[in-house]
Amino acid sequence: MTFDPALPPLILGVVAVVLVGVRLIALRLAVGTGRGAFLRWGATTLALLLVLLAAARPGSGTVHDERPAKTAAGENIYFVVDRSADSAIADFGGTTRMSGMRDDIEAVIHAHPGARFAVIAFASRPAVDWPLSEDTWSLRPVIEALNPYPDAPADQVNAAAAANVLRYQLIAAGQQYPHSENLVYYLGSGAGRSTAPQGAFDTDAVDGGAVFGYDKGPGDATLRSVANQLGVPFVAREPGEALPRAAQPAPGTADQPAAGTANQRDEFYWYLAILASALLLAEIYLSARDLRRARSTRREVLP
Repeated sequence: MTFDPALPPLILGVVAVVLVGVRLIALRLAVGTGRGAFLRWGATTLALLLVLLAAARPGSGTVHDERPAKTAAGENIYFVVDRSADSAIADFGGTTRMSGMRDDIEAVIHAHPGARFAVIAFASRPAVDWPLSEDTWSLRPVIEALNPYPDAPADQVNAAAAANVLRYQLIAAGQQYPHSENLVYYLGSGAGRSTAPQGAFDTDAVDGGAVFGYDKGPGDATLRSVANQLGVPFVAREPGEALPRAAQPAPGTADQPAAGTANQRDEFYWYLAILASALLLAEIYLSARDLRRARSTRREVLP
């Protein structure tokens, strides 16, 4: 078990001391008001302690202290994923195109240890499904849950709907990680059934990546156009096919993270945050119930 605090340990310690003092005062008020009040005090106190522990970011793996070097290494990899109705078509080796996309995303993640990843989904509009982060352990369940939008008509898809979001994401990454490469992997069907106007990608901050195509029909030309706009190769994907050479890291770099980067680390803070949220939601519900009862009692008492 290791810790990588989001705040300096001294600040966390001061907050913990203040919290203990405040909760002890609350305990004095709760004593003598019944077992229910004491249990609520304990649940709220536990929730606050869990938030503090989450801020300490417990996890498994090695934590490096060379924070400044962290911005100078490791690629920023963006997955631009087509979640339109076309991705639900089951013509990819007997399964859906989305299934092939999920497998390819997993393969790219595996091929780039130490990189940061982001997921930008689109159909007619874009959405950031996962912000740029090196927490691949938490990212994988998000990838496994990727499915086509249930209410995205195929005739309204814009193959370049994510253009502006991607451009702003790349600008932000350039400021935060000025020495890191930006790779874009576009996974889509090319909006072959769409009648909506198609946009275009306009960015010069892409250092590599690929456009993975899953449509061999009318969307093929659109996918090739997207590849030209991004300045990356177009790759028509086939079921069970290994990643193309363009998607593999340079020889000798896949097994050795660059100097100053942290080894892959499994974060546990979000377990604590979920439990704390559940406890606090229960307290909010009980407080709202008490407030309603107090108002009702007041109306009955007043003439």
